[in-house]
Amino acid sequence: MITMYKNFISKLPCFDGIPALLIRLYLAPIFIIAGYSKLQLGNPDASGLASLMADPNIVAWFGNEDWGLGLPFPTLLANLAAWTEFLGGWLLVFGLLTRLISIPLMFTMVVAATTVHLDHGWFAVTPTNPDTSSAKVLDWVGIDGAKASLENSQEAAKRLDAMRSLLEENGNTDWLYETGNIVVLNNGIEFSTTYFIMLLALFFIGAGRFTSVDYFIDKKLAKPTEC
Repeated sequence: MITMYKNFISKLPCFDGIPALLIRLYLAPIFIIAGYSKLQLGNPDASGLASLMADPNIVAWFGNEDWGLGLPFPTLLANLAAWTEFLGGWLLVFGLLTRLISIPLMFTMVVAATTVHLDHGWFAVTPTNPDTSSAKVLDWVGIDGAKASLENSQEAAKRLDAMRSLLEENGNTDWLYETGNIVVLNNGIEFSTTYFIMLLALFFIGAGRFTSVDYFIDKKLAKPTEC
């Protein structure tokens, strides 16, 4: 059994491009659509160079201190973020310049986490059952804020039950719930942190053996090993 296990493990490097491929294909559409939605590529009223620029509403959101991010140089940063995400997503699809593009994409995730999501805590969607919330594990080991998160879950559950009651009394719940149940959006840093970790993994492991353009470029440029 031990010999069989060792033989099996020794074959795994031949397939180590698969996890990298799956990570790339998971992240690519997320970044492509994030960048596309910031640009005016799909705006029929924008033409020429304007269609390649960030949407004015996005630029305003980047720069406004009252209801936006309050960042300096909003036009520059909005366009950099949009094209980094849009082009970066397509590079991930093909596994081209993967380590290089992972760096600015990680930076955009840090900016998103710290400027947009941080004030909302961790969860993207508020857990409404404290017994199954991951914050319960953190509470076991005495992490500050875990108890508050569990209490928030209880309060969110009350509000969600109230919403369901109102909908059942006044709405067509068969239609309302046909495509999925209602949740309480928290908009925390969970997704941006997850994407950052996945990009960090790609930065270290690369785009993947046999599954990326990077691999074949590296193979073509590699110096022949001496026997």
